[in-house]
Amino acid sequence: MLAIFAAGVAAGTINTIVGSGSLITFPTLLAFGFPPVTANVSNNIGLVPGGVSGTWGYRRELSGQGRLVRALAPMSLLGSVAGALLLLRLPAAAFKAIVPVLLAIAIVLVLLQPRMQARVAARHADPERSQPWWNRALLMGGTFGAGAYGGYFGAAQGVLLMGLLGSLVPEDLQRLNAVKNLLALIVNTVAAVTFLLVAREHIDVAIVLLIAAGSLLGGVLGSRYGRRLPPRALRAVIVGVGVVAIVKVVTTG
Repeated sequence: MLAIFAAGVAAGTINTIVGSGSLITFPTLLAFGFPPVTANVSNNIGLVPGGVSGTWGYRRELSGQGRLVRALAPMSLLGSVAGALLLLRLPAAAFKAIVPVLLAIAIVLVLLQPRMQARVAARHADPERSQPWWNRALLMGGTFGAGAYGGYFGAAQGVLLMGLLGSLVPEDLQRLNAVKNLLALIVNTVAAVTFLLVAREHIDVAIVLLIAAGSLLGGVLGSRYGRRLPPRALRAVIVGVGVVAIVKVVTTG
């Protein structure tokens, strides 16, 4: 119980700063012998409170981004429903092949983000109002894809979102992190509701409560200390977590 609670604290903290907290909680649950689907579903529900506290902690950075949030939130919602349903229909091997590729692309986007963002800003004096159609299409489609991935598994969806947002939206990285937290919260919440409706047999209440308590505390810690990271440090954390995520996905069944 202490180990699962501690994993929840760590996951809530990491999710708020970058995402990928499930890379801590999910293997922990597997190590204690819980079935993969039960671990995944219960973990997803348990991490929702951490998303709430982390998003609330970043509320200042969300100020003035209502237009962007209103455009992307429906894509995250629809994607998360699709991903949650895929989890219940498809074998894990179906996504295992593509997940490392998606994470690798996200890491490259994060590394190239300063140059790409500068070019977007240079072409558009007011990027929120004058985005080209392809920029908006990529942003909307990518957000839906990240939502589907998050609803299916969830680990490292923050890396995908930060790579996407950082490359296509000329905005400060910490402000984009606030948007990422909100979108990830939407994904996890919708997936959790979907699981509660159609997959109750895979929910372990004890796991949910332990991870929920830990992630709630972790979200507070992450928002308090994560916002102090300068852009380079935050980018380094994102890349580092992304690499670890690829290794985890490739080396585990």
